[in-house]
Amino acid sequence: MRLLRGVVQVVVVLAVLVGWYAAIGPAARAGERAGQQAAVAVRGGDTLYSSGTRCTVGFNARSGSTLYALVAGRCAQGALTWYADAALTVVGVTAGVSFPGNDYASVRYTNTAVAYPGEVSLGAGAGTRDITGAAAPVVGQPVCHVGRTTGHRCGTVQAVNVTVNYGGGVVYGLFRSTVCSEPGDTGGPAFSGGTALGIIVGSSGNCSSGGFTYYQPVVEWLSVYGLSVY
Repeated sequence: MRLLRGVVQVVVVLAVLVGWYAAIGPAARAGERAGQQAAVAVRGGDTLYSSGTRCTVGFNARSGSTLYALVAGRCAQGALTWYADAALTVVGVTAGVSFPGNDYASVRYTNTAVAYPGEVSLGAGAGTRDITGAAAPVVGQPVCHVGRTTGHRCGTVQAVNVTVNYGGGVVYGLFRSTVCSEPGDTGGPAFSGGTALGIIVGSSGNCSSGGFTYYQPVVEWLSVYGLSVY
């Protein structure tokens, strides 16, 4: 497939990305809590829960000694307190949300009894990937992402500076890859080697017939909040 070079302006309606939002009623939470141990670590690719929603952590980041989770902005809208598991282990509070225009948010970790490694989980039994830095994506660059639904997949960056119309708001400055994703994958980390590139915020198509994924880059995001990955 021909790579798109330079600044690309694309407007699409994302019809498959409601998968990040999952209402969790009291009965469901009670059932999930039964026999479940509290989380002892939260890393990129793991799930955080709040009232009526759950979001995937893209990356962990820090400012001095204060640690944060990077999550999708649209997912975090309206959320205040965050839990690491269905046992309701409180881990943090929302520190900032930017949507529309951008699609990012930060969660400030407050529970020092839980570890927050600077790595991402590649899925059950697949180990982890250490993240040591962040960079802006480049067309043709290899990229991998981890989604809660489709797992660890890889491809190449296909376009940068993409504009996406969610229907409920327009987001600018995204990048697109040749990697497919499906509902539930939103918020998952995208990286090239040990370098953080972005998080999943949208897609078109699917992993059966083929598709593309859109990401919120992390470099601007880290700069806005004064954070760095580690």
